[in-house]
Amino acid sequence: MLPTPPRLNPKKLLLSKWTAASPRNKEKHFIVTELIEPEPPDIKIEFVELEAVYSGRSFILPWHELTDPRQWLQGWK
Repeated sequence: MLPTPPRLNPKKLLLSKWTAASPRNKEKHFIVTELIEPEPPDIKIEFVELEAVYSGRSFILPWHELTDPRQWLQGWK
């Protein structure tokens, strides 16, 4: 049984830690390094930038994907 997805506030995701449920290329642990601010600023945040601790590779994804326990686990596990 999968764990209950976390309830997240996108404005509080900066510097949060995440574990990939299915690591690739030894990239297991990630940190949210940036909240992508939309234009105009009155629109809600939709994207964040994640950086792999192991390789330093970063990528942008919709923050809602972090609530999928099949892909992401909150914290470093």
